Amino acid sequence: MDIGEKIRRLRLLNELTQDELAQRCDLTKGFISKIERNITSPSIATLMDLLEALGTDVKKFFNEDVQSKIIFTKEDIYESVNEDLFHKVSWLIPNAQKNAMEPILIELDPYGTSNIEEPHKGEEFGYVLKGSIHVYLGNRKFKAKKGESFYFKSSQLHYIENPTNKPALVLWVSNPPSF
Repeated sequence: MDIGEKIRRLRLLNELTQDELAQRCDLTKGFISKIERNITSPSIATLMDLLEALGTDVKKFFNEDVQSKIIFTKEDIYESVNEDLFHKVSWLIPNAQKNAMEPILIELDPYGTSNIEEPHKGEEFGYVLKGSIHVYLGNRKFKAKKGESFYFKSSQLHYIENPTNKPALVLWVSNPPSF
């Protein structure tokens, strides 16, 4: 972990100059500069003062996940075909189950369906890229076609199906991950 870089990022996020941060912590601008360039390390007491001035604490500072990868390519996609339900799921983000959202592409062959999802806490969003589908939420059925989207709380049994003889393609995002 690059402590100096992380402090610099927090300082910039808080729109503070090195001098302003130094004044808030009873330090010098030069000392802040040395910390940010990893020339010196702050004592634990000084680090706690810095973090307080930056609006965070030690636990959040050291547990903050820094997303290392931003762009994902075709090589990152994992695909699974379900021949019984006539669909293919493409997980667009590797290990998305550790994130707050899980985006997939689901290709529904003619008359295909997704897996039936049990009720759970969270929300679902989908955008129909091709074809038309039915969205089942509890005992209700909704129709959506290319260019339309769906959004609902996941508190009821839910799934989608392709009621036509043409393929359908849906971008589906679940929060929390459930696919």
